[in-house]
Amino acid sequence: MKAGEFVRRVKTLARRRNTWCQFVAAHGKGSHGTLYYGDRLTTVQDLRRELPKGTLHAMLSQLGLRLTDIQ
Repeated sequence: MKAGEFVRRVKTLARRRNTWCQFVAAHGKGSHGTLYYGDRLTTVQDLRRELPKGTLHAMLSQLGLRLTDIQ
């Protein structure tokens, strides 16, 4: 899954769960940005790049989500 797709899926989930969610590209260094989901946050790398499996699971854990939540 690409990082951009990850952000879109989390935003869709947030709309369904009526939870605040926002991606801020300015809150990161270089091509990184910050994804806020409720009271949690994670750093997202370049939106065009493929996310490694371990990175994807770590980001989900930081947001308090599971892979099944965004599929």
